[in-house]
Amino acid sequence: MVIDKIDVSLLNLLQSNTKLNTKELAQKVGLSVTPTYERIKRLEKEGYIKQYVAILDRKLIDKNLMVISFVSLILHSNDMQIEFEKSVIEYPEVIECFHVTGNYDYQLKVIVSDMEEYQAFIKNKLSSINNIANVQSSFVMSSLKDTTAIPIIV
Repeated sequence: MVIDKIDVSLLNLLQSNTKLNTKELAQKVGLSVTPTYERIKRLEKEGYIKQYVAILDRKLIDKNLMVISFVSLILHSNDMQIEFEKSVIEYPEVIECFHVTGNYDYQLKVIVSDMEEYQAFIKNKLSSINNIANVQSSFVMSSLKDTTAIPIIV
């Protein structure tokens, strides 16, 4: 189904604050509560809304070190890629994993408390995966933009 401007408004509002209740959302998009509720349920059912989450302040929970790790594989067979992917998605330190083109095969976003924890992650977890040729790490010094909102326009 195609989404319209009201759906886009609802999606943008929910991306910025999922704590808005249906009445508040309805007021902001110019509908009554029932059609607003029905639209949100339809957007959920159709997969536009995958889930609702709380975004935590990583420093307040002692996850001060963010690392972007670039991983190259030795072999690029389907089985070896699947093995890598199944392994890496199980690690809670890895909050994002992308299969990419270019000089590396995968880009990981890793969140840990400090350098010691990252070293343990590399030594005890990442290096235990077969077929890794190289890991290049870049340590995030500061974050200029950190958002989960996807820009949508109709």
